[in-house]
Amino acid sequence: MPAVSMTVNGKPVTAEIDPRTLLVQFLRENLRLTGTHVGCDTSQCGCCVVHVNGDAVKSCTTLALTCEGATITTIEGLAKGDELHPMQAAFRENHGLQCGFCTPGMIMTAVELVKRKGTNLDEHTIREELEGNLCRCTGYHNIVKAISAGAQAMASSAAE
Repeated sequence: MPAVSMTVNGKPVTAEIDPRTLLVQFLRENLRLTGTHVGCDTSQCGCCVVHVNGDAVKSCTTLALTCEGATITTIEGLAKGDELHPMQAAFRENHGLQCGFCTPGMIMTAVELVKRKGTNLDEHTIREELEGNLCRCTGYHNIVKAISAGAQAMASSAAE
């Protein structure tokens, strides 16, 4: 079996894996990082979004071997110790979740969105950028509100 090496949430990892192993499987089964969810296995729902070298990627359709040497950040890697990332805190404070199943993918997508488009996001832009993330519990209203608040909080924390 081939070996794969990458940095996950700031820690170097190496493992021998089946060449067909998906990144989401590697994270959940090999590394026991279960915050990344599997919702559809077809790249439709966005529950599995992680950052690969800073870009939001659906890990259910990414082979782990293609991430050789990459830097991966999962939902577990956003917080600094007991301090939530500003986007995580905004989801909590703005009721941006219901059952919570889609939340990790939504947050990872939102963090990358802010890095790409800046902190001054309007509702239309947020909704358009969330097209690849499905929530079966809400009408997205509080998710959009949480992302807007999280973007502003990220701007404030960057200024500090």
